[in-house]
Amino acid sequence: MKVITIDFETYYDKEYSLSKLTTEEYVRSDKFETIGVGVKDGDAETQWCSGTDEEIKEFLDSFDMGKYVVLAHNAMFDAAILTWNFGIKPLGWLDTLSMARALHTIEVGGSLAALAKYYKLGEKGDEVVNALGKRRADFLPGELARYGEYCKNDVELTRKLFDLLTYQFPPKELRLIDLTIRMFSEPRLYVDALGLRHHLEVVRSRKEDLLKKASLKAELLQSNDQFADLLQMLGVTPPLKISPTTGKETWAFAKNDEEFKKLLEHEDPRVQTLVSARLGIKSTLEETRTERMIGIGQRGPLPVPLRYYAAHTGRWGGDDKLNLQNLPRKSPIKKAIIAPTGYIVVDSDSSQIEARTLAWLAGQKDLVEAFDRGEDVYKIMAAAIYGISEESINPDERFVGKTTILGAGYGMGAAKFQAQLKTFKVDIELDECKRIIETYRRTYPRIPELWRTAGAALNAIIGDKATTFGYNNILKVEGKRGIRLPNGLYIKYPNLRWLEREQGAKPEYVYDTSKGKAMVPNRIYGGKVIENVCQALARIIIGDQMLMIAKKYPVVMTVHDAITCVVPEAEADTGKEFIELCMRLRPMWAPELPLNCEAGYGRSYGEC
Repeated sequence: MKVITIDFETYYDKEYSLSKLTTEEYVRSDKFETIGVGVKDGDAETQWCSGTDEEIKEFLDSFDMGKYVVLAHNAMFDAAILTWNFGIKPLGWLDTLSMARALHTIEVGGSLAALAKYYKLGEKGDEVVNALGKRRADFLPGELARYGEYCKNDVELTRKLFDLLTYQFPPKELRLIDLTIRMFSEPRLYVDALGLRHHLEVVRSRKEDLLKKASLKAELLQSNDQFADLLQMLGVTPPLKISPTTGKETWAFAKNDEEFKKLLEHEDPRVQTLVSARLGIKSTLEETRTERMIGIGQRGPLPVPLRYYAAHTGRWGGDDKLNLQNLPRKSPIKKAIIAPTGYIVVDSDSSQIEARTLAWLAGQKDLVEAFDRGEDVYKIMAAAIYGISEESINPDERFVGKTTILGAGYGMGAAKFQAQLKTFKVDIELDECKRIIETYRRTYPRIPELWRTAGAALNAIIGDKATTFGYNNILKVEGKRGIRLPNGLYIKYPNLRWLEREQGAKPEYVYDTSKGKAMVPNRIYGGKVIENVCQALARIIIGDQMLMIAKKYPVVMTVHDAITCVVPEAEADTGKEFIELCMRLRPMWAPELPLNCEAGYGRSYGEC
């Protein structure tokens, strides 16, 4: 496979830079200018070109990139420039940043400089610092030559890094990286900016009205109890925590309380408004996201920015300051994401994929068979909980059965289960929650047994030993490398160790995770390992399905366990059927795993 390596150097200043703007805003700006580009054709010496856009286009066309795969570090950036500004679509994309994320998690920084240092490939220069605020015409000949050498060095480092990483990297995952880059660089969706302007006016008007009412009684925002009452009036269960000073339960309303900060992304803009006001934030998430989407719609099609391997389980995440992963179900923003003329949007969501994967992985055959027969497993669970027939189960009882199936599979205790039910306005006594959890574990005993084998796997990692666990020993622990998944990548627990707690308390497994620039210990246990594993296996399945679907229809987005495509209007029903077929195909490594999905289509993403 011939690989062409590329790196663009572009104009930036103190205000116009990738630290201030999104990639989409930066590349589509009127201020954008390509200073030069470095290109390495296969193993040949890297060439540098600086000139007008016409001269650079002629230089790039000489490589016939449409026939080859193109490699870059942080390829989303270079792909946007190559495709949007120069009209060149290569055969495929490779990205060393994405590869490093999957292979190293937090062990090595994602920058080219950090990776080059880790692998002892050479030093990345700092000539780019001297380019601040300089247009191409502002460079003296010597300065431009040095900038060219800096760029060529980056290209060489990127190629060396790729050669090292590719030996450890599954080929199928390279195809998923390409698919992820193309969702951004070759956008197929559009934004109804006019419709969103109306939504923005409504959001702002409601925010102003709400804040005026609250400002009449400022204590409503500052008093914990009264603020909790406000949230409850809007249907929100206020988050709680244990006070470090009193040791008693209290409201979790501080700026560092994670559950409270999550309310900034609540689907109700009124909740966002109140929480923002309490935290002193002027704009709500709904406002800023709507403003950003309007701007994109005015500039062109909607590039979907997704971060490949955003979590250590391999799942995709939002990127480029536009997280389409957490749009509320009925969000007007979803309705403003539309298909191009002559096409429709098809969105297909894998049904209960984690619960199905858990049952299969544990070898809990009765539950697997119930899924396979299409039975209502929530009613089955509710019948076991309440000791009555499935036919007698009412909707409220079924909801408890559903919450149990979807929530109790990873070792959740009674108190947490009770709190989870409360978020859905279901209030059950703690003793009853304990009984429900015990019923679940008795009904499906192989699942708690799976947690115990995962605990043994943690011991093996600490001891740098090998072991296997899961159905048919599908998961392989390879010492400190972590848990090897069926796709050849690993779930890693960096610096896994025992941590002694206060006197008399049991020691716990912890591993390092990054929080900003700091490393913090993160608790891990058997049930949590199984949650990680099930999410990772579900992600592998979704990835395989995306590649199958992409052979026929463009995949434009993935959100959690759902795949979104654009399909010609004339093929709406047959396209939907094809996508559903792909999402029901069982993986070769799990032929007994029953999969299902729910699909819909419409002119917009919100209509699916």
